[in-house]
Amino acid sequence: MQDKPVIKTAIPKRRYQIGDFAASLLGEIESGDARTYRYILAFVPMGSREPSFYVCSEVTPPAQSADGRYRLRVINEAMSEVVDTADQWGDLDAFAEQGLKLGAQALGLQREQPVRLL
Repeated sequence: MQDKPVIKTAIPKRRYQIGDFAASLLGEIESGDARTYRYILAFVPMGSREPSFYVCSEVTPPAQSADGRYRLRVINEAMSEVVDTADQWGDLDAFAEQGLKLGAQALGLQREQPVRLL
């Protein structure tokens, strides 16, 4: 996965079960790449140790922050794409709700109900 986040340290904020995936929402992230993350929602298929899909809230570079302080990026094997820029992606609840929707849509889990575990 080309653009996957390089996570040195992070604090788990929430955990979910959605279909055959576990999803971990991370905060207080120290990254080893060029991006500054507010939150990362990582989807891990059952039986795997590595996420196959990420939704990230990244701090928008100052020169591009007119639309919002945070960018919402989706990352998988085939793509790394910013899907929205807004201040609301810095809010844990707003990010979690949208991240779960994007993950369910991308992974074909629209009929599954996310269950919050933590």
